[in-house]
Amino acid sequence: MNTIKTWYRNSRPEALPQSILPVVLAICLATGSDNFSLWLGLLALIGVAFAHLSLNMFDDYFDYTKKKTDYREELVHEGMRARIGKCNYLSSGQNTTKQLLIACFVFGAIAIVCGSVILYFRGITIFYIALATAFLGIFYSAPPLRLSYHGLGELLIGLIFGPLNMMGTYYATGGQLDSAIIFISIPVGLLVMNIVYTHSILDFIPDKKVGKRTLAVLLNNTTAMLVVLFLINFIPYIIITYGVIMQYLSVYYLFLFLTLPIAVSLCYLVVEFIKDPQRKFTPRPWYGPMPNWNGICEMGIDWFMIRWLTARNLISFFCLIIIVVSLVSYFVT
Repeated sequence: MNTIKTWYRNSRPEALPQSILPVVLAICLATGSDNFSLWLGLLALIGVAFAHLSLNMFDDYFDYTKKKTDYREELVHEGMRARIGKCNYLSSGQNTTKQLLIACFVFGAIAIVCGSVILYFRGITIFYIALATAFLGIFYSAPPLRLSYHGLGELLIGLIFGPLNMMGTYYATGGQLDSAIIFISIPVGLLVMNIVYTHSILDFIPDKKVGKRTLAVLLNNTTAMLVVLFLINFIPYIIITYGVIMQYLSVYYLFLFLTLPIAVSLCYLVVEFIKDPQRKFTPRPWYGPMPNWNGICEMGIDWFMIRWLTARNLISFFCLIIIVVSLVSYFVT
């Protein structure tokens, strides 16, 4: 039991909302399908969760073996701002890379079992979606492609956790695909991408030092970084507005604008980070939940987590509102 808890903790479960909420959203959107199956939808949710945690650990493994994460501590000693919270369980000697690989494969195997059951009931389409997702997820940081090292990481995350994740779940739950799920999945994908892109801005210096070509490193210009940040944060609201005007979406989707203050706050926090990385901020209610804030401050990563958690809260509340709207629309009509 302790081993399970250890590897669950090492797999960065705090990132699960970025995959689980889009899955729940896709299940809710599929409720109107003639072949709706709640149990297959829940099985997809379990499979996605274990796949996500497995890919998180694969990312740790490939990042760590490419260049030990001690370089982050070295950068701090050189006076640079770098997040030093990643792969602590490896750099501290608490666990080995062999143990990490075993955990990766165990979590991945659970996801494969879930996917195989869905494949049996829904057919080959789900296999193609899962295969594309697994390929992009593994080679996000695995050699020889190392896609995240070539400026494609943020785009891949948005594609995996937005359209691919939601279309796969929607198909597993409803047995079909339609234009509505694609339309909704694009804003969701952008806001999931937003988490990783914010991350890449905050880790710009250490990533550039180690040769990891994130989108921020590829842009290599603070003005360009901020322009892209603003586009990623606000294009989802433009898409939703267009959908409502063109009557693809219910007018109730305008409730998504309740999350706009979180998007504005995130942009402000990132702008201030670029201007003065040392400046401290206290969480505000409109940033969303910031659990264990005192512990985060003690670890010295509050400068990173206040922005990362705000980005996570944005996609979380965005999905929650769509879930409520879709369920209300289903039961009303």
